[in-house]
Amino acid sequence: MEKIVGLAECLTPIALIGTGGIGKTSTALTVLHDERIKRRFGEDRRFIRCDKFPPSLPYFLRRLSKAIGAGVENPEDLTRLRPFLSSKVMFIVLDNAESILDPRGMSAQDMYAVVEELGRLSNVCLCITSRISTFPPDFEWQDIPTLSKKAACDTFYRIYRHDKRSELIDNILEQLDFHALSITLLATVAHHNKWDANRLVSEWNEHRVDLLQTEHNMSLAATIELSLSSAMFKELGPNARDLLRVVAFSPQGVYEKNINWLFPTITDMKTIFDKFCVLSLTYRNDGFITMLAPIRDYLSPKDPMSVQLLCSTKECYFIRLSADVKPDRPGFEEARWIKSEDVNVEHLLDVFTTIDPTSDSVWDACAGFMNHIYWHKPRLVVLGRKVEALPDDHPHKPECLYHLSNLFQTVGSNAERKRLLTHTLNLSREREDNRGLARALTHLSRVSSITGSYKEGVLQAKEASEIFQRLGDAVEQARCLIDLAWLLHDDEQPDAADKAASHAINLLPKKGEQFLICKCHHVLGVIHRSKGETEKAIHHFEVVLGIASPFNWLNQQFCVHFSLAVLFSKEGRFDDAHAHIERAKSNAINSHDTYLLGRAMFMHAWIWHRQRRFEEAKSEALRAVDAFAKVGAVDDTEGIGELLQHIDRDARENRRSCCIQ
Repeated sequence: MEKIVGLAECLTPIALIGTGGIGKTSTALTVLHDERIKRRFGEDRRFIRCDKFPPSLPYFLRRLSKAIGAGVENPEDLTRLRPFLSSKVMFIVLDNAESILDPRGMSAQDMYAVVEELGRLSNVCLCITSRISTFPPDFEWQDIPTLSKKAACDTFYRIYRHDKRSELIDNILEQLDFHALSITLLATVAHHNKWDANRLVSEWNEHRVDLLQTEHNMSLAATIELSLSSAMFKELGPNARDLLRVVAFSPQGVYEKNINWLFPTITDMKTIFDKFCVLSLTYRNDGFITMLAPIRDYLSPKDPMSVQLLCSTKECYFIRLSADVKPDRPGFEEARWIKSEDVNVEHLLDVFTTIDPTSDSVWDACAGFMNHIYWHKPRLVVLGRKVEALPDDHPHKPECLYHLSNLFQTVGSNAERKRLLTHTLNLSREREDNRGLARALTHLSRVSSITGSYKEGVLQAKEASEIFQRLGDAVEQARCLIDLAWLLHDDEQPDAADKAASHAINLLPKKGEQFLICKCHHVLGVIHRSKGETEKAIHHFEVVLGIASPFNWLNQQFCVHFSLAVLFSKEGRFDDAHAHIERAKSNAINSHDTYLLGRAMFMHAWIWHRQRRFEEAKSEALRAVDAFAKVGAVDDTEGIGELLQHIDRDARENRRSCCIQ
């Protein structure tokens, strides 16, 4: 308000721009009646509603003449009005100016020229409010934002008056994106019906934006439909409304970089999205085209399957999710699109698994989505409960359970991972699915390795290896042997571990399986490290880095730098240990893997502890606690708790020793 009033005092033309119901008119009226504006302009303040007369130049000029008191009947242009306009200092508001400035409207060019000239008059301050950001360049542009939380609450409770302030109601206001008209309508409806907070929350949860309509025919729907009835919007063609419905359906909005493959049947997409923003129906936010929550709620389809464009977009997502995502396979980098689209895809699948639960393509897409997330943005998903709720005879349950178990691996929840894999294993045995059985055994052996059940893990890895050998799948057999090598190493059988890892390398082709070759050399490096064969260990680690770096395999690089940090720490080469654990942290940060970052911090705390640098050790350990807490890694949180106890104990002993000395 300070800025706008200041501009008006200086007679600077002003454009207040924003979506319907955002508060443009309220802002203009507040300026009109501001004490400073009254002192500056006196009685020569005029407010003209441009949506109250036909959008043509003659009607506008007649209305302007009457408003300013010029007394000129039927002026054809500004010529006869100029003497009066230049006779005194005036403040004129043209409210809802989109109705006369719509570039596709009647007399659009002539109307634009008149508004431009009015804005240039030295003794007139012209203020326009508009949903359309097409106005003369001399105007000072002011985007009208949504309300602050405090202003939204003050607005609501000033109208509501029936109850004390409630956090439940505050949450609804936040869901409305603090959109001024929506809050006013909600408060008015609640006030008229004398609803208490609980009843209001109940009505909101059931009816959402349908609730935003008063007895006096004021409604959010009417405001939005007014924008959709503009000539500019209609010119966008028959797909425009459905395209908005797709934007509304997507929680994040539409990511601009992906629009070409998301909407392959629609031409000139960039222009259409630009026009949506010009019309203030959408706005840009971190690369996404999105919209305010009330508009999104209103436009989001009640029956998604009835919107052909949304169904087509769904199929575009599903095609992309069907790609087999493996780090050493073509297309792995392209699959990173999921990092920007994950929330949209998850919502899409959550909806369609509910309304189309028998569709094979939907559940295939669920498995594909969890696989994409595992590799590119590891986290848990809301689809997990739906996957587990599937009947055991559902054809896609084993595959979905398997991918779900991998996500629990990424957050260090080994108990949940084991439970899901055991369920998968049992389903695969019942169906006599040997490949699914072997895969479940392979991953169970990895859980056994992490939880210290090495002998159980050895049996699981051997059984899986034998099944893949019978199936003639040398690559998967090699994968099992790598797991077996880790288990044998952890069970203090280094020679047997070396033999298993070497056998795995011999099974793999020289080209095409670089990722597994990396894993072989990594475990061999760890085996030789445990044998005290430092040079051999470093050689194998360097081989891994040489293969992984060109592919930008951050997790592989993390593992090697982590292992080198352990090696150098045990040898007392702490500078080298710190350098490698910092690189491991960098790999974890760049891959957005909070769990791996927590592990690196855990190791860094251990290195500081070995140096008896207790303050640094405790600080790093506490950061690891925060990282593990974010992803729910219970097992690791317990482990870091033990380290913190050791750090505190040794720090006390160190202080006691210093005092004695």
